[in-house]
Amino acid sequence: MTGPGAPAPTATSDREIVVSRVIDAPRELVFEAFTEVRHLSRWWGPEGFTTTTRSFEFRVGGVWDFVMHGPDGTDYAEWITWTEIAPPERIALLHGESRDDPNAFESVLRFEQDGAATRIEMRTVFPSAELRDEAVEKYHAIEGGRQTLGNLAAYVAELARPEVER
Repeated sequence: MTGPGAPAPTATSDREIVVSRVIDAPRELVFEAFTEVRHLSRWWGPEGFTTTTRSFEFRVGGVWDFVMHGPDGTDYAEWITWTEIAPPERIALLHGESRDDPNAFESVLRFEQDGAATRIEMRTVFPSAELRDEAVEKYHAIEGGRQTLGNLAAYVAELARPEVER
């Protein structure tokens, strides 16, 4: 989209993926689903994936070390370190296969109140346009991001029901 009112391109636009969704739940609850491993392990990843956490510490400099299990039986080693936490508005992180992964990418999650709902935006910036393109083409990163936020929306909808204890 170009012309008046169009978003200005960013310096990283050729290296980024942006996925967003409105979730029918309060912002604090959506944010909480990202901050506690007991929640993350229930919804994280695209459809058909499950997650096994090896270690988790939600604090700036803390690490989430986990394995994503694909529906075809493939295991994917994953590693996230939290670089910024501003409850309940923003989380920034570095995500790769391991601590020293040269292809690790940065993600910023924004949680905005939208009436009684929450708009979540996940902006991911890769080290290069080639790595971004590979993530999109080989790993279907855009659709995977949409599915992940869909899983989050479904999970949080369950949590938001009054009969569910947290």
